Amino acid sequence: MTPDNAPSAASRKLIAALAVPPRVDALGPIGGRFVHALRLIALHERLGRDPVPELAARLGGVEIAAKALILAQAISASWPEAIHVSRFCCRLMSHDEATIGAFVDAAARGDRVGFEAALAGLVRPERMVRLWEASLALAAAEWRAA
Repeated sequence: MTPDNAPSAASRKLIAALAVPPRVDALGPIGGRFVHALRLIALHERLGRDPVPELAARLGGVEIAAKALILAQAISASWPEAIHVSRFCCRLMSHDEATIGAFVDAAARGDRVGFEAALAGLVRPERMVRLWEASLALAAAEWRAA
């Protein structure tokens, strides 16, 4: 017999899934590129350098770099704690990166419900508007450059 407080099979499955780090390639192209941009921004912040020149070179333009930086700043202002990012070369994502990539991809698809679902319980609803608008602006810049 199992005790009444033992986790259910569904709970054990969820816990096991959370232990496996998600991969960057599970994201769409805009979300994946933004996760890499976020890592570059974090690296440049640690070094005390301006990330825009390298972002522009890697992302294909100053407009995309600027929109990525604006979105990163909006996330920093809205996130409930310090954002955890993986090393630039790593294909595995932190849970923060996976959530950020998911809401960026949802915004790129124009999926407001999916966007809000990705952030539900993490970011207060009144802060989601700024993230939605910054994500749409990044997606629009990506589409113009394509």
